[in-house]
Amino acid sequence: MLDRLTSMSVFVKTATLGSFSAAARALGISATMVTKHVDQLEHRLGTKLLHRSTRKLVLTERGQRFLEASIRLLAEIEEAEASVAEDRLRPRGVLKVNAPLSFGLREIAPLLPHFAERVPEVKVDLGLNDRIVDLVEEGWDVAIRIGSLRSSNLIARRIAPCRMAVCASPSYLERHGTPRRVAELKAHNCLNYTLSELIGVRRWTFGPDRSVAIAVDGNLQANNGDALVQAAIAGMGIIYQPTFLVGDALRSGALQQLTLDVAPLEIDGIYALYAPNAWVPPKVRAFVDFLSRRFLPVPHWDEPHPPS
Repeated sequence: MLDRLTSMSVFVKTATLGSFSAAARALGISATMVTKHVDQLEHRLGTKLLHRSTRKLVLTERGQRFLEASIRLLAEIEEAEASVAEDRLRPRGVLKVNAPLSFGLREIAPLLPHFAERVPEVKVDLGLNDRIVDLVEEGWDVAIRIGSLRSSNLIARRIAPCRMAVCASPSYLERHGTPRRVAELKAHNCLNYTLSELIGVRRWTFGPDRSVAIAVDGNLQANNGDALVQAAIAGMGIIYQPTFLVGDALRSGALQQLTLDVAPLEIDGIYALYAPNAWVPPKVRAFVDFLSRRFLPVPHWDEPHPPS
């Protein structure tokens, strides 16, 4: 069976040029094939579209209506195909981004106005939560992940480094003393983050290879790092958090980073994850490139405090 849209295109060309042979020359096919396409259309529609004579072709009344409708439909199809092709070349459309709550509020949301200025045809749908989402099942274009990545078939691009720091407020350290060794943390009020897969609740790990672990305890645990930072600033205890959360407080002096006998654990980094495709949608590439330029090689939260 001949393709319906192709037959429609052949009919439009035949009707507008006024002959089978002219349509055949314009389309680069035989006059016999042009005739087959028109005959099949008339058979499918159950009506005559063209009156044929040896001198010229004349549209029937129904043929005229079908010609006008075909021209509109083919133009819409051409426009739709051009739109999709254009989407493959420049960033446009809705971009669904998922990010951890604290990082999304602190670092992603403030950048979105700048991204919108640079890529005005992309609309961002930002989702913030600390659970692991399924990009494909839930329809996310990009997910931001912090730390070691689970094995998957997703594409992972590092957009920022991520350092850990043990911190406390000057007031807490004045009251309880400043620990110098990891083992001394057992005697302090350590505030725990309940969602970390790297540190663990009441068990903090240290060292590049995470070979040193110490049992800790405290009177506060939370599933949000910002809550722990605020409690630490208020003098409640010691926290072990990434520097994107504590960087501002360290620079202002609200928190003080502790230097212990074992270095904090090393986190792989902060990544943008997206589904593997034969081609990366321009809106995804534009967003990931934008974040990389903002956060690499040294993110603002790790920059030293400017001299006063």
